[in-house]
Amino acid sequence: MLAQAAGLALLSALSPTALLIAAVYLGSARPGLTSFFYLAGAVLMSIVMGVVLLVVLRSTGLNHPDQHEARYGLRLGLGILFFAAATFVATRKPQSRDPGKAQHGLVSRMVADPAPLSAFVVGLLVFAPGITFIAALQVIATARDSPEVTTLALLLVVVINVLLVWLPITLHLVAPRLTEKRLKAFNGWLRANGRTVLVGVLVVAGGIMVSDGIYGLITRSG
Repeated sequence: MLAQAAGLALLSALSPTALLIAAVYLGSARPGLTSFFYLAGAVLMSIVMGVVLLVVLRSTGLNHPDQHEARYGLRLGLGILFFAAATFVATRKPQSRDPGKAQHGLVSRMVADPAPLSAFVVGLLVFAPGITFIAALQVIATARDSPEVTTLALLLVVVINVLLVWLPITLHLVAPRLTEKRLKAFNGWLRANGRTVLVGVLVVAGGIMVSDGIYGLITRSG
């Protein structure tokens, strides 16, 4: 259970947006404080939504033995949803952007003017749960484990989910100039390949969930 949940959480963590924002904050006038508030918002959102989703999933009784088909049917459904999302992203026509035109999205406006409080709000918004995060929690919620193991699994998923926030901050504390240089180069690559990365993440996550769902349904009926 832990390995599967951690793997899905890692896929959830591969967010070009989260890393781009971390790079902006680390290059701001107050990199340490602003980045810390960004991390705090990300962690708070991940923990709160993680607890809420666990309670909701557990309340449906999917962790009970008699809900075997429903449990694996849900995983199969999530996997199909991942594949559908990957197809949509891959076939969607890219939006043409005018480099000289300011971005007017709420998050874009707040990131453009880095400050601790706005960074905290950005962390909350950017780390609203996506389908890969929900899939990781579904694995935890449907496992018949003790409260201690469930808590450990949730904390592990949260830590991995915000990986692209705390890891750059840690590296920046150790080697600030080198980290800024590497982040700028990597962000350039992400801007050019972010769509491909997203499609790859969705396909891998879909493969994991579909395979697990089909295997569970077959072994139960066999």
